[in-house]
Amino acid sequence: MHRFVTLLPFLGPFLVLIILFFFVPVLLTAILSFTGMDYTLRWNFIGVENYLRLFHDAVILQVALNTLKYVFFTLIFNVGFGFVLAVMTTYFVKNENISLIFRTIWLLPRMTPAVVYALLWIWFLDPTEYGMLNALMSFLAGAPPQNWLLEHPMTVVVLSNGMIGASLGMVVFSAAIKSIPDDYYRAAMVDGASDWAIIRYIIVPFLKWPIMFMTIWQTLSLLTSYEYILLITDGGPLYESEVWSLLAYHKAFANFEFGYGAAISMVLVIIGTAITLLMLRLFGYQDMINKGRINI
Repeated sequence: MHRFVTLLPFLGPFLVLIILFFFVPVLLTAILSFTGMDYTLRWNFIGVENYLRLFHDAVILQVALNTLKYVFFTLIFNVGFGFVLAVMTTYFVKNENISLIFRTIWLLPRMTPAVVYALLWIWFLDPTEYGMLNALMSFLAGAPPQNWLLEHPMTVVVLSNGMIGASLGMVVFSAAIKSIPDDYYRAAMVDGASDWAIIRYIIVPFLKWPIMFMTIWQTLSLLTSYEYILLITDGGPLYESEVWSLLAYHKAFANFEFGYGAAISMVLVIIGTAITLLMLRLFGYQDMINKGRINI
């Protein structure tokens, strides 16, 4: 108790922020999910009717599969390609100035406003012969113009989000690789280790914490993000790129079904919590915490 009172002045501000900006919104959303609130904004409680409606919604299965594909493939891009970029710019390229220029170029999409970034993708994928990708395909292979957003909406969604997510992974992994003492590299080179062996047996083990953090953080972020999908495809055509969080947004703020939208969001909160606990267990979080202790 004395220890808690001592720590309270330091932890208090953060606890207040977490309560105000996480627990209170989640509690209000949970209460809202048991109502049939519509454009009249009346709190008419209807029990679990919104949750039962999920089982009869004609598009819910397609949206769930879209979400699974979107999170899985974008996560591979964000974490896997981010790691490759970090190794390339930190381990293979020794000149810091060249590495910095390369990392800055990859950070440009993240620094660009979301609307501008989405407009660039729409212009790049324009279905006419004047679209940049169609012009490039016509020049290289003589291919006729294609409507990429209509024919490959999920691929576009994954690539557009992956280009941004990989830059954050690159920065975090680059900083972690920089913190590895050079003595490990020198010792490995003296023993004749190849670049692949150094990456596998030195860099990857040292990056276990950042890899765990980025995987969990990116998974939760992808589950709840929809702004680029909204701006580029708006979930179309015919729900082919509609994900769970975007469906909640459409139900609440396009159809004014606030109660049903809240129920869809609450399912996402439960899934996110379960995935976080599962990933912490898969990464061996408890063992990683205990590893630093000194046994006497």
